[in-house]
Amino acid sequence: MRQELEKRLRKAIGDLHCPKNFKCHVRGFENICEAQDTGLETFLECLEERPNDCPFSLSFGGMFLCECPLRVYIGKKLKK
Repeated sequence: MRQELEKRLRKAIGDLHCPKNFKCHVRGFENICEAQDTGLETFLECLEERPNDCPFSLSFGGMFLCECPLRVYIGKKLKK
């Protein structure tokens, strides 16, 4: 099971460059940013206090969306 999860996570990461060196994944998803699923296929709603500090944050209609493929996968598939 763990191997399958790692394979899926590597696929979600792909060729992505992460300025935080994927510390959400490396630390076992213990210190991930606050976000929630809004029903959009490739985004989560960013709930961080300072979303502008994140390169994956996108301002849209009075809210901030997270477009990090790894964070979106974690939120949608792992429900974290």
